[in-house]
Amino acid sequence: MSVNLADDHQCLLRKSPLFFIHLFFFFIWFFATKTVQNYTFFCIYQNIFVILSPILICANMRALEEKMEYQYINRIDSPADLKKLKVEELPAVCAELRDFIIEALSKNPGHLASSLGTIELTVALHYVFDTPEDKLVWDVGHQAYAHKILTGRRDRFHTNRQFKGLSPFTNPAESEYDAFIAGHASNSISAALGMNIGGDKNVVAIIGDGAMTGGLAFEGLNNTSMDKNNLLIVLNDNHMAIDPLKGGFTQYLVDLTTSEMYNKWRWRLYQVAEKLHLVDERKRRAMLRRNNSLKAVLSKQPSNIFTGLNIRYFGPTDGHDVEGLVRILREIKNHRGPKVLHIITKKGKGYAPAENDQTVWHAPGEFNVTTGERQSDKLQMTNDKLQTPPLWQEVFGETLLELAKKNEKIVGITPAMPSGCSMNIMQKELPNRVFDVGIAEGHAVTFSAGLAKAGMVPYCNIYSTFLQRAYDNIVHDVALQNLHVVLCIDRAGIVGNDGATHHGLLDLAYLRPIPNMQICAPRTAEDLREMLQLAETMEGPVAIRYPRGRAAVEDRCADRPAAPVRFGKGIKLRDGEDFAVLTIGAIGNPMSEAISSLEGRSGGASIAHYDMRWLKPMDEEILHEVGRRFKTIVTAEDGIIAGGLGSAVLEWMSDHGYTPRVIRLGVNDQFVEHGSTKELYHLLKLDKEGLCESLLQVLAK
Repeated sequence: MSVNLADDHQCLLRKSPLFFIHLFFFFIWFFATKTVQNYTFFCIYQNIFVILSPILICANMRALEEKMEYQYINRIDSPADLKKLKVEELPAVCAELRDFIIEALSKNPGHLASSLGTIELTVALHYVFDTPEDKLVWDVGHQAYAHKILTGRRDRFHTNRQFKGLSPFTNPAESEYDAFIAGHASNSISAALGMNIGGDKNVVAIIGDGAMTGGLAFEGLNNTSMDKNNLLIVLNDNHMAIDPLKGGFTQYLVDLTTSEMYNKWRWRLYQVAEKLHLVDERKRRAMLRRNNSLKAVLSKQPSNIFTGLNIRYFGPTDGHDVEGLVRILREIKNHRGPKVLHIITKKGKGYAPAENDQTVWHAPGEFNVTTGERQSDKLQMTNDKLQTPPLWQEVFGETLLELAKKNEKIVGITPAMPSGCSMNIMQKELPNRVFDVGIAEGHAVTFSAGLAKAGMVPYCNIYSTFLQRAYDNIVHDVALQNLHVVLCIDRAGIVGNDGATHHGLLDLAYLRPIPNMQICAPRTAEDLREMLQLAETMEGPVAIRYPRGRAAVEDRCADRPAAPVRFGKGIKLRDGEDFAVLTIGAIGNPMSEAISSLEGRSGGASIAHYDMRWLKPMDEEILHEVGRRFKTIVTAEDGIIAGGLGSAVLEWMSDHGYTPRVIRLGVNDQFVEHGSTKELYHLLKLDKEGLCESLLQVLAK
């Protein structure tokens, strides 16, 4: 299919409201010249038409230019439309997709660099495979923006990651083209293998952007090598993780092994040998090993993990050559048995700032497309001038460095998030004492356990949602041995636009039942500093959970002295008579505002507020006081209600013979959608207004 500019021009003009306005004034002018006798009226009509005509024509042309900027992708509403194009036109489609994504994300922030690196691959996959009947399973959904645009979501892409807008990652509930959910890394091979063995004919797992460091990916590979399947794994290597792309002979071998003639005769010879009972499964695997060994000798490259597992390996090849990818995918599409296509890509491809600083431009926020200036850089300069509160992760990073300078046994561990959690602050000054283990949360925890066993003091920082992947490691390798590992749980609570796959709502509930585990949550930046300091001197595992965003800074003055963090002890923030409120962590701040708001009203309430600080062990002195004094207790937490603070208070009151009415505020039994933290806390009624409403309902009863 070729684009007809004349047709597009006519179509746009017919649909343009400006065209109809222009037409309306033309008829007025025409009517005036034929019927209006009054010369003054005639001149007015004529002048209006003469003045407005060029304005309306220019406006029409501007609208046309805006529409015609993407003359290919504006015509693609599904992969079926993409397939109508000639192969030679695909590079132009890729160029438009790249511009479209850059322009869209400059205004509506998202994951930029990863998606820019997979555009050619995405176009080639949808061009060759028959989606949605054929399944594409993306690993880490922030690679899949081009996929969203090509599968009917172009016109809604500006809502990506916004409240009630497109999902931040692939989501089967959103589109039939999204074969599997992809928010956490390394699950694509296992999921795609199950789908292929379960009956789906063509299934492709697209893994990359660091996801191959996850243990689950290797478990999936091992299973792929054992069970009969036709899975295609595309390894998007944007960091030359396995083999470098070098030499013309390497490309020749790719051309040879993907050749239709080569593979047709290869398959026919195998069929003949099988019919003559000259080959069975054991011999087939031996033949494949010999074939891979021969290829390794000819290419002067060692065998890799795929060939070692008897998975046919193709590559490495250029992941930004869309026409070459189409040819290779067409040839290997129907190959029997598991296979890997290894492509080399550049994260941030096509946008110089993203290519030059891939970490920063992974998710850059708003930016100026022309200059590459990021809005967050401007905001940081403004915040520095205004002395705004620090980010929670900055408090962590700076405190950890201070502690590490004083205690040489302190080390930092992070699974691929040194900048996100601000462990890079320590990494810059003490690089030999910070370990970035890649996307491998389970390993990070067990590695920390080993360090603790050797007498070190490991501070293992993992986002709350990703810590879920290391649960058995926490139980078996850390808690069971009562090892001194400090789990610093970043991004706890609602995290915002990344949505259900990234909210940290389960940690309090899943950590509380673990024997030997000690759990605390800071309300202010000062609390976090003191909890990190206290954790150094404690024994056994300690979990410190804190949210995303800016920390509250406590106004400590002469008439309000500091209340230092003590093990297992909370504090009373205010006294009251009507009922008691118990909070843990940062939700205590909007709760304090809500209580102040109610007490400031005429005939205001008298509400006691306690910051528990520790979930395990809880402050029993506070609990006895509350149990004796109040008939009603309200608990509030920024996590799932079941199993959290409210449940712990209910259990304690029951065990100690107190019978107050306990009202639990938090997140009900649900996965929370995506949106800004402000929108979501309001939705959940966990912001100041929502908490006020809940407290008023308690007072009314």
